[in-house]
Amino acid sequence: MSKVAFIGFGEVNTPVEVIISRTTAAAEALEKEGLDLVKVIPVADDYEEVQIKGAIETLSKEHYDAVVLCVGGWIPTHAVVKIAEHYRHLPMVLWGLCGWMEDGRIVTTADQAGTTGLRAALEDLGFTFTYIYDMIGKPSNSKRVADYCKAAIAARTLRHQKAGMAGYRDMNLYGTLYDGASLKKVIGPEIETFEMLDMQQRFEKLDEKEIMDVVENRIKKWTFVSPCSDEPMKTAAAYYLTVKQIAEERDYKAISLKDVDGMKKFMGFPPAPVFMLLAEDGYLTVPENDSLGCITLMMMKELVGGTPFYLEFYEFFEDGVLAGVPDYVPSQVVDGEVTVMPAAFGLLNQGILNISKVKTGELTMSRLVYKNGKYMMHIVHGNGVTPPKWEEYGWAQPAPQLPSLKIEMENVDDFAQHVACQHYVITYGDNRAQIRNICSILGIEVYES
Repeated sequence: MSKVAFIGFGEVNTPVEVIISRTTAAAEALEKEGLDLVKVIPVADDYEEVQIKGAIETLSKEHYDAVVLCVGGWIPTHAVVKIAEHYRHLPMVLWGLCGWMEDGRIVTTADQAGTTGLRAALEDLGFTFTYIYDMIGKPSNSKRVADYCKAAIAARTLRHQKAGMAGYRDMNLYGTLYDGASLKKVIGPEIETFEMLDMQQRFEKLDEKEIMDVVENRIKKWTFVSPCSDEPMKTAAAYYLTVKQIAEERDYKAISLKDVDGMKKFMGFPPAPVFMLLAEDGYLTVPENDSLGCITLMMMKELVGGTPFYLEFYEFFEDGVLAGVPDYVPSQVVDGEVTVMPAAFGLLNQGILNISKVKTGELTMSRLVYKNGKYMMHIVHGNGVTPPKWEEYGWAQPAPQLPSLKIEMENVDDFAQHVACQHYVITYGDNRAQIRNICSILGIEVYES
């Protein structure tokens, strides 16, 4: 259970009922945002440090993902640091409440005298924290405080997660490589590789009834625009079952498969429907051994929920980019019915291609990369609209329109000059603030186009 420590501070000479009332209201606002708090209210700078010692004892009974230092009035720095020092390994919010208007005048308990005295001290002492302050006449910043705490919870959760990859470095790409030690140190997840031979051996041992159950109850529920023989559907179902077995055994959250130089080359089968079925089960998926693509998906899932998915770039326009996929999108992001067709491309004459429409709307593109010995997150805010008619050269005619969006953005050239990979992760809504939060907690540099 994720818990957040909440400590309400106020100076010993301020009427205690005022500090209790104001910091309790702040805590209740955070609980309405979904946080599970352990509250210590009030804590003052009494000479004997009775309240400081009491707070330390009370808080020691639980484990936390974040700490909220809520300043409801002037407080000397030492009173806060003596408690915060016990949790310097955790992300913290320094939250200053504000005064109020009474009979046409401002009444203040000097909250920001306390926070401005603390901010630089916490920075100098090496704490990981963000500073948030309220203003008279404006809504409380409780949501911003809660969002930072939720990012801390996401960062902690990531440390215990795993992604699974069949093979490594599909097509000998550079942008999909990763460094395991630094990934574990900075962000936390483990990427495990499993062998395609393992998949094939499991494939050969599957029960026909189990395969047909997936075909009849899952695959045939999709809308086929032209007839499809049973063989591609059975092959898709079988490989899906093999990968799912491995993922369940190893507790993977995200999965990538060797695509062009793996399943297509050695098994003669494009993995698009395999990814579709896995995504319907809640697994995060990206093709071509995109290791940091997997990690980006995992970060976005923990951070903003929903179903993050990948798109890649086909064309640049003055006001945006054409972003699509040559294989599949998760059914959770499809606008309307999941629509598929038997596919032929290049040397491949069997397969099932997803040609569904993708939901439009405000979105955020993000991509984690490892550059010059450190991690960087590229973020782009945009708007996904229905793309113009287009096709990728090489498909049997009439060529399908692949799942895609035209993503409108503010500065296309800035994006182009900083684009970090062909795969970017899409989440709906403006999630830049949440991404900044988790990156600041993990020590990841952020660049926004």
